[in-house]
Amino acid sequence: MKQTRVFSWLFMMTLSFLLIIPSLTAFANAKVYHVPIEDNVEKGLLAFLERAFKEAEEQQAEAIVLEIHTPGGYTDAADKIGKLLDQSEMKVIAYINTKAHSAGAFIALHADKIYMSQNATMGAAGIIDGEGNTADEKAESAWFAAMQAAALSSNRDPKYALAMADKSKHFPQYRAPAGKFLTFTADEAVEVKYAEGIANTLEEVLQQAGIEDPDIIDLEPTLAENIARIITNPIVVPILLSIASLGLVLELYSPGFGVPGTMSLSAFGLFFFGHTIAGFAGYETIIMFVIGLILLILELFVPGGIVGIIGGALMIISLLFSGASVTHMAYSIIIAMFIAVMGMVIVMKFFGKKLHVFNKLVLKDATTTEEGYVSNTNRIELIGRMGEALTPLRPAGVIIVDKERIDAVSEGGYIDKGKSVEVIKVEGSRIVVREIYKKMEE
Repeated sequence: MKQTRVFSWLFMMTLSFLLIIPSLTAFANAKVYHVPIEDNVEKGLLAFLERAFKEAEEQQAEAIVLEIHTPGGYTDAADKIGKLLDQSEMKVIAYINTKAHSAGAFIALHADKIYMSQNATMGAAGIIDGEGNTADEKAESAWFAAMQAAALSSNRDPKYALAMADKSKHFPQYRAPAGKFLTFTADEAVEVKYAEGIANTLEEVLQQAGIEDPDIIDLEPTLAENIARIITNPIVVPILLSIASLGLVLELYSPGFGVPGTMSLSAFGLFFFGHTIAGFAGYETIIMFVIGLILLILELFVPGGIVGIIGGALMIISLLFSGASVTHMAYSIIIAMFIAVMGMVIVMKFFGKKLHVFNKLVLKDATTTEEGYVSNTNRIELIGRMGEALTPLRPAGVIIVDKERIDAVSEGGYIDKGKSVEVIKVEGSRIVVREIYKKMEE
């Protein structure tokens, strides 16, 4: 009995030890996701980061490191990325390897910790519009508040974040007197506690953050996500829609289906592919666009115009609600339509092209005299013949010429019944006569 108890005790100790080993291994090899934020900040980047955070949370990662190399970007996308960071329960570390300017600085301020390489900079967060001009007062005010809130979310002094966006603030000790945006070097950021330290490698970042012997998982955007980032760029969208619209117009002037039609469908396909991957376009907008396109094609065979108008409206509505911003999409569609109209004018004016696609809808047959068709008998043989007015001509009436009753009109005046007349003109079915004052000879 005693030996049995000893063996049971040894078995339980061994089993417990074996169960502890995986836990120790997991603790020693904490998962850390390394995610790059490169180039411009836009909503295509947001889709990639959402996937990265979701995967990291599912894998119970200890931390996620955002390695930032960006000159800035769009504030609406940065705002949503900031919310994504705030809602994450993981430790979020921003590693500014080169620069985090404008929207990049805003994102970094939402991280739990910030580390910078020795030559990195952070700041210069002035807001500008799409034409490179300073944004209006309303947009600036909202952005100033957002920058301060970003600093407060990570317990940093908001006055420096405000100075990054508002050049009226005065910080000459950091090369930012009134009229200049504040931009920190790595040493300056550490000095004002906007960065926890200076690190020149990812390993140094993790070491300073207190994460020992981590299992680093490098996460890169997929090919589809990279394509989506390019396609959803606000500069690329109007170009893509212009290509699609111009291809559609050129296809109308081409017999059959050719290169312009393929170009148009490819451009529309890329648009919806990128915006679907980025999470902007749903299947309902794609279905609406397809239905609109089908109705537009049916207009070629169904007279009336209503079907085509409904189809075009559905296509425009689907495009409007497939983008990141309805306002921006409206501008993009207007630009695309303008270019399409210009293309139509050039094709018709300088190349003399005709709409081949409408050939079946246009009646080309004509009942011409050359084809043997005559709409009215042209009685030119009556010119110069004499006759008598059977009725008064006021100025229309009836005459008789060689026992044939003929409808006629006087040259202008009244001709009484029984007067002699002469046919002076024949214009189709219109026979013009003039009164003569010499009696007809028998």
